[in-house]
Amino acid sequence: MSATRTTAIILAAGQGKRMQSTVHKQYLLLRDKPVLYYALKAFQDSIVDNIIVVCGKNEETFCTRQIIEPYGFNKVKAVVEGGIERYHSVANGLFAIQWDCEYVFIHDGARPFVTTEMIKKAYDEVVQTNTCVVGMPVKDTIKIADADEYVVSTPARSLTWQIQTPQVFNKSLITTAYQKLLSAQDQLSKQGVVITDDAMVVEYFMEIPVKLIRGSYENIKITTPEDLKIAEIFLERDSNFSSN
Repeated sequence: MSATRTTAIILAAGQGKRMQSTVHKQYLLLRDKPVLYYALKAFQDSIVDNIIVVCGKNEETFCTRQIIEPYGFNKVKAVVEGGIERYHSVANGLFAIQWDCEYVFIHDGARPFVTTEMIKKAYDEVVQTNTCVVGMPVKDTIKIADADEYVVSTPARSLTWQIQTPQVFNKSLITTAYQKLLSAQDQLSKQGVVITDDAMVVEYFMEIPVKLIRGSYENIKITTPEDLKIAEIFLERDSNFSSN
């Protein structure tokens, strides 16, 4: 890789209410390590230069002393507090970048199966396009429903994707998009617009297309107890993860 500086923002501020646990999902143990460990390990071992961890309120010390320092994640340059919504947490991470940086990776800390190969593939693409979002074509037929849960339309399955992270952008581009979002958030709320990922911010506020690249069907987000069981199966089978 060239001297271009890259930063990964790892989001670990979610409460994980659907997990039905008093422990936040990113801190639950997967095998014998916190879920968050696996994402951090992938970025620590990758081409990325610096890492920012965005954690929950008053969790900065816990995250630093219990995860970052014990496992030697020395690429972590800042641990900052998240916000009310996901997009607030991303914005806090973006504004914490105080060094030269051209490209920003944004990744869910509850996605433990990101790989160094996936990160490198995303980097190679974002250098060409300024936007890059990891995902996979859907396997099932998708229906668009109305508010009463009646089918409105059926999009072509060949054109539908399930979106994952990392999502990678030129730093100036994504920072500008988030500044516009924060300025317009009250208006969007009144309109019922819900921002669910970073690509949507770029789609909504910037006039450039977002490039999709294939990640992996195993790049799941740990959201429910069932997801944790599936992740255990992946770890058991995959010697690359089980040996970490």
